[in-house]
Amino acid sequence: MKWIYSVSLAVTLAMQPALAEIAHPLTEQARDAYVSELLQKMTLDEKIGQLRLISVGPGTPKEAIREMIKQGQVGAIFNTVTRQDIRAMQDQVMQLSRLKIPLFFAYDVVHGQRTVFPIPLGMAASWDLDAVAEVGRVSAYEAADDGLNMTWAPMVDVSREPRWGRVSEGFGEDTYLTSEMGRTMVEAMQGKSPADRYAVMTSVKHFALYGAVEGGRDYNTVDMSPQRMFQDYLPPYKASLDAGSGGVMVSLNAINGVPATADSWLLKDLLRDEWKFKGITISDHGAIKELIKHGVASDPQEAVRIALKSGIDMSMSDEYYSKYLPDLVKSGAVSKTEIDDAARHVLNVKYDMGLFNDPYSHLGAKETDPADTNAESRLHRAEARDVARKSMVLLKNEQDTLPLKKSGTIALVGPLADSQRDIMGSWSAAGLARQSVTLLQGMKNATAGNATVIYAKGANISDNKSIQDFLNLYEQAVSVDSRTPQQMIDEAVAAAQKADVVVAAVGEAQGMAHEASSRSELTIPASQQKLLAALKATGKPLVIVLMNGRPLTLATEDAQASALLETWFSGTEGGNAIADVLFGDYNPSGKLPVSFPRSVGQIPIYYNHLPTGRPYNPAKPNKYTSHYYDALNGPLYPFGYGLSYTTFTVSPVTLSSKTLARNGKLDASVTVTNSGKRDGATVVQLYLNDPVASMSRPVQELKSFKRIMLKAGESQTVSFPIDGNALKFWNAKMQYVMEPGKINVMIGLDSVHTQDTSFDAL
Repeated sequence: MKWIYSVSLAVTLAMQPALAEIAHPLTEQARDAYVSELLQKMTLDEKIGQLRLISVGPGTPKEAIREMIKQGQVGAIFNTVTRQDIRAMQDQVMQLSRLKIPLFFAYDVVHGQRTVFPIPLGMAASWDLDAVAEVGRVSAYEAADDGLNMTWAPMVDVSREPRWGRVSEGFGEDTYLTSEMGRTMVEAMQGKSPADRYAVMTSVKHFALYGAVEGGRDYNTVDMSPQRMFQDYLPPYKASLDAGSGGVMVSLNAINGVPATADSWLLKDLLRDEWKFKGITISDHGAIKELIKHGVASDPQEAVRIALKSGIDMSMSDEYYSKYLPDLVKSGAVSKTEIDDAARHVLNVKYDMGLFNDPYSHLGAKETDPADTNAESRLHRAEARDVARKSMVLLKNEQDTLPLKKSGTIALVGPLADSQRDIMGSWSAAGLARQSVTLLQGMKNATAGNATVIYAKGANISDNKSIQDFLNLYEQAVSVDSRTPQQMIDEAVAAAQKADVVVAAVGEAQGMAHEASSRSELTIPASQQKLLAALKATGKPLVIVLMNGRPLTLATEDAQASALLETWFSGTEGGNAIADVLFGDYNPSGKLPVSFPRSVGQIPIYYNHLPTGRPYNPAKPNKYTSHYYDALNGPLYPFGYGLSYTTFTVSPVTLSSKTLARNGKLDASVTVTNSGKRDGATVVQLYLNDPVASMSRPVQELKSFKRIMLKAGESQTVSFPIDGNALKFWNAKMQYVMEPGKINVMIGLDSVHTQDTSFDAL
C-alpha cells in the first residue's frame, strides 16, 4: 500500500493548480479582502449560522440539517465520514442557501482514519518523529479521501495523572517530547497547505491544561501557578500553533476558577494578543451550556454572552448561539462587531481550506467515489505495522526469554489475545474492528505452522458487573463469557501445561482508557490478576503482553513475568506487529513517555520534579526526609526507559566548551556502542539541570533526543547542540530568562542511567 499512497500523493500534487490560476489566491491579503466583502453581504442570522458546528445524529437528523442549511444556520458538520453523505450536504449548500458558503467537515482523526495506528501514547513511545509524521500524513490522506477538512487533533495536553482516561490520547508527561510530537503531527497533517487535496486542517486540543485535572477525573478543575503553566503545560500548544494549526479546541475544565470557555485571558489576551493566533476557536462538546453548571452563568443567554465575548468562535453541538445570539445583539449585550469577528475567523479557515475555490476539493469527482467505502485497498497496513513495532517497550526480559522460538508449543491466553476491537484503542475514527489483526492471528501468521499456538481466553476483562455495564453502556464493547471464572482459568492452565511457554495478553479494554474513563486504581482487573497467578503457578516461562492506554501499577506482574512487553493499543496491524517483536523479527526500541508508578499512592510521579530541602537518599536512609515509609520513592519503570534484545554502552560526555556565552552554543557528545549480538535501535536522551537558580528548577529536563540504529558491534557519536534557549525558564516575576551559573548535563538511554558532566553558563 505504501507505493500506492506515494504515487497517489505525487499525482495529486502534480494536479494542484498553479497559484496564478486559482480564483481566490491562498494568501492572507486576498483572504482578508474576500472575507471582508463576504461579511458585508451577510445578514446577522447568516453570520450567526457560521458559528454553529453540529453533529449528525438522533438530535439533528439529516432532514433537519437540510432545512438549517437552506436557512444558512449551520457552518460546519462533524461525525459524517463518507463522501456520499458529505457530498449530499455540500450539494444542499450550493443548491439551497442564499450565499452558498461551503460547509467544512470535521472528525476525531486522532491516530488514523481508516487505518488505525497506535494510540498517541504509543506513538510517543517510539520517540521517532519520522514515524509520527508518517502517522500524520497517512491519517490526513485517508481523512481527506473521505471528504473531511479538519481533525480534532493533535491532543497535546501534558499529563502526569494516569488516573485520567484521556492520557491515552496524549504524548505523555514531558513538555519537550509532547511539543515535538504535536508540532510534527500538525506539519504532517496540514502539509504545505490544508487546501491541498490530501491534507486536513488540525485543531489542537484541549486548550488548556486539561491533562492536569484534579484527581484525574475528567472534566474536573485545574488549579496551577503561572510558572508551572507557562513552563510545563502551555509550550506544547504554542509549538503546535507555531507549526501552523488552523484551529484550537477549547477544554472543558476550569483554570484557577474560570472555565476555559469563559476565560478571556486565555482565549484573547494569551492566544490572540500574545501568541498572535489568527485561526478558529471551537468549544468542546456542549461546553457553552455547561457554563451554567460551572456556576459562572445564571441562564443560557448569559452563558452565550460570556462565551462569545471570551473568544469562542464556534459552538460545538448545541443550539445556544443560534437561539440566543440574535436577541443578545438586539439588546446590545453582544455587539455586531463581536459577531463579525467570530464569523470572520470561521470564514478565514474555510478560505484557507480552499473551500471558496472548490467546495468539493476534498471529495473529487462523484465518479471517483469508492464503490466500497471500507475496501481493504484503502488501508495502509505496512505503515501501521511499522509504526506499531516502533511503539512497543520491552520492560523486562529475564534470562533472554524473548525472543520466542518459532517452534514447539505456545499457549496464548488472556481476554485481549483475540479482541479485534480492543487492539485498536479509543478514538479509532472510521476504523473497523473486523479489519484489525489480533495477537492470536498475528502469532499464527508469524509461526506459519512451524509452532503450535494453543489459545484460551482465561478470564473476562473484568468480573465486576458494574464495570462490565459501564463498558457496554452505549454498545456491546466487551463480551462476557458465560462460563464461571474458575472454568476459564482451568482451561488456560490446561493450555499452559501443554506448552513450552505462556504468553498472556492482559490489561485494559479500550473503553477503560477513553474520555469519561477515569480510574481510582491502576491495577490490572482482579479477574486477570487471578489468571496470571494461576499461570505463574504452572512453572512455565510467562511472557506478559500488556494492552492498555495508561501507565499501570505492575509490581506484582513484574515479579511474576519472565518477560514483559508494553504494546499499548497498537492499532489495525497490532497483532502482526506484536508477533514481530515477540519472535525477534523486530528488535524493540520503544522508550516510555510516562513514568509507571509502583502504586496509585505515588501519583503524581514524574521524572522532572522539583528538588526538596530534605531529599531522600536510599543509600543513607533518614527518617526526616521526603519519602514513603511503606514504599520506595521512585517509579517502577522510569521515564525514557525501555530494553532491547541487544545491549548498548554510552561513553562519558564530552563538551565542545566548558562555558556557554549568552548568545553562544556548545555541543555535548557521547559515543554509543551496540555491545550486543543483534542489530538494534535506541534513543539517546539529553537532560539538563540548573542546580542553583533564582527559584527551584527541576532535577532534570529533557531537552533533546535522537533515535539511532546500530549494527552489532557498531559505534556512533551522537552530538547535541545546547544554546541559551535550552536554559531559559519563567522566573518568580514571570520573566523568561537565562541565568548564569553551573549547568549539569546528563546523557543516557533513559532518565535514570546517564553519563554526567557540567558547564558554566555566562
